[in-house]
Amino acid sequence: MPTAAQHDRRYERLKRLLREMREEADLTQRALGDLLDQPQSWVHNSETGNRRVDLAEFCRWCQACGVDPVEAVIRYLGRRRSSSTR
Repeated sequence: MPTAAQHDRRYERLKRLLREMREEADLTQRALGDLLDQPQSWVHNSETGNRRVDLAEFCRWCQACGVDPVEAVIRYLGRRRSSSTR
């Protein structure tokens, strides 16, 4: 039986990125939840992989943490943005 996508080992990097962005923004789970109009448990479940984060949610999460979503994707991919893409 296939593994649920949010429990796939490849999803680990995204969960880590979500938490890092929140912590770097010096936000608690509760504070981020308030910014996103979600309960603290929603943030916790997103960071632990108990629920999947869709693209729109990812973009809102980034913006609430003061991170450009494009930069966050580049970070997720482990690449630096080249000067030709700026």
